[in-house]
Amino acid sequence: MNAKTPAKKTGLHQKAQLMSASEIERTLVRLAYEIVEKNSGVAGLGLVGIRRRGVPLAERLGKIITRIENAKVPVGTLDITFYRDDLSTLGPKPVVQKKEVGFDIEDKNIVLVDDVLFTGRTTRAALDALFSHGRPRRVQMCVLIDRGHREIPVEATFVGRNVQTSMNEVIEVKLTEVDDALPRPFVRLTVTDPIMLVSPCTANNCSKTKELPNTEDAALPYHWSKSDSTLRTRF
Repeated sequence: MNAKTPAKKTGLHQKAQLMSASEIERTLVRLAYEIVEKNSGVAGLGLVGIRRRGVPLAERLGKIITRIENAKVPVGTLDITFYRDDLSTLGPKPVVQKKEVGFDIEDKNIVLVDDVLFTGRTTRAALDALFSHGRPRRVQMCVLIDRGHREIPVEATFVGRNVQTSMNEVIEVKLTEVDDALPRPFVRLTVTDPIMLVSPCTANNCSKTKELPNTEDAALPYHWSKSDSTLRTRF
């Protein structure tokens, strides 16, 4: 008999469910009506989803707008391979892949669609990629969740929900089109384990610890661990 593999500790703990599947759908319906109203209909309108979860959201919005206006809206994809600012420890800069959007964006009203707006760096990279394919008449941003903590001046035109978060919290958006193992989509707020920092040990401060607010400060001469709160000093 094979022993069961113990579950891997991720260091993330669910704090709250923000949106259920039905709430996501109702929010998308509201956003679709706002997009149509803001653009005075669908003439010259195009939706572009930012990979990964921005793509199915854009496709859902396109279908809803088609039902509302009885006119098909082009939906494209902006293929951006990036390190998510709110999840990755590998690097902060999105990497843009040069691929076609899927329709001509020249002189069109383009709505970029993504799941979570955080620092704004992914949106900036998406704008750079979009303009490499042509010159739209206007570009707007639509996000399901805006969690704040902007590092560059980027704001969304259409927002499903504003959620106040701290830097050690993570917004998880799960959609059946991407996360096909899930029975129903949801949006939840999780929190990471406390990240503790140990000062270099001396005769007087061997037991001193404090919380580290910024995990991206690689200049500090310390080592820390999110998953098990292991504390080590880097020499």
